[in-house]
Amino acid sequence: MKRILLFSLILSALLVSCTDKEEFSSDPTVRLAFSVDSVAMDTIFNNVPSRTYDFWVYNKSNSGVRIKEVRLNNPSLSGYRVNVDGDYVDSVAYDFEIRKEDSIRVFVELTAPTATQLEPQRVEDQLIFALESGVEQSMLLSAYSWKALFVEELIVNKDTLINEEQPIVIRKGIVVAKGATLTLSHAQLYFHDNAGIDVEGTLKADNCMFRGDRLDKMFSYLPYDRVSGQWRGITMKSSKDNIFKDCLIKNTCTAVICDNQSSVTLLRCTIQNCKGTGLFLNESSASIDSCRITNTLGDCLNVAGSTVSVNHTTLAQFYPFSADRGMALRFDAESRITCDNTLVTGYEEDVIMGEGEGYFFNNCILRTFQPTSPEGFEDVIWETPNDEIQGEKHFVTFDTDNLYYNFSIKEISPAYEKKIGDLRNL
Repeated sequence: MKRILLFSLILSALLVSCTDKEEFSSDPTVRLAFSVDSVAMDTIFNNVPSRTYDFWVYNKSNSGVRIKEVRLNNPSLSGYRVNVDGDYVDSVAYDFEIRKEDSIRVFVELTAPTATQLEPQRVEDQLIFALESGVEQSMLLSAYSWKALFVEELIVNKDTLINEEQPIVIRKGIVVAKGATLTLSHAQLYFHDNAGIDVEGTLKADNCMFRGDRLDKMFSYLPYDRVSGQWRGITMKSSKDNIFKDCLIKNTCTAVICDNQSSVTLLRCTIQNCKGTGLFLNESSASIDSCRITNTLGDCLNVAGSTVSVNHTTLAQFYPFSADRGMALRFDAESRITCDNTLVTGYEEDVIMGEGEGYFFNNCILRTFQPTSPEGFEDVIWETPNDEIQGEKHFVTFDTDNLYYNFSIKEISPAYEKKIGDLRNL
């Protein structure tokens, strides 16, 4: 008898529980709750799919809620794509249920239509949730679409000038053939994964930016703009008279390789955030003036069997993604290197690895152990971890939490007073 009574009580409890869960409210005071106020996407290139964004829709009431329909306000114009709880919203989707204290997940993507202006244009739509009660709630979807010129692969066989206001997205790469010169002026080049530039002729770049094509964020605090290894970089082989003026090269594997009797001039350039070496010279020659090469997994500057002059340049090795980072400056015994007014610093106590006797440093700050012989050094400050101003303290912004850096030199730094390093205020 006791068993029968216990079974009856359990059955009754289950029936009450099921009945309670299956009650749906048409009360107009009941509202959905959302995990975000709006979906604000990053800037994307026109006709290129965004990454997937998501948010949660909660029912925090004591009864179930039926959603009669979920619809986009302007699906044909905005280009947004939405999936609600596994169902694709083809402009509108019908009949969703959220039981009490339960939730559903919504996914949003965007392929923005072709922009009509050079500046990024705002793309908005409203995702509307129409409840069975007659109440409508909406979620704002917004992004910026940027008109770009897309290039699958560019083979340069003759002298070519590119002076393009639109951003240029390179899918596979650029090849500059022997005997040809590619001149880039005020161009913004965005390289897809594994794309790069291979130069056997000559490359001349003035006021240009070279970077990866990801405009979104890896995490909410970390834009891909600050993530290394997004594209292959620039490789010169048996290539003469290459010139980079006022250029920014970032987010690469190895930024610039100068190989096999090549020559390059870098004037007022910035190379930063590389998953390999910043500038690698192999049996080549280079002139580097008023530049900064910073935060590379490999060496900032690696000189092998080459001749290089470095003036008013900052070599700063603070690569944030690995403790197994390279040197700020490395050179071998076969190289000839002259450094004037140059700041070489980093996290480690010694960030210079040099061999041989073919070097000369004048009016420099060097983070390395002071040699027993002064030969090859004139008016050098030997930086140590015990100095009041050393390492990261030379620089204007050093935000390791958000991986944001500004390697302009602060006025309190001895480099500022002695006019050492890249003196530009960027």
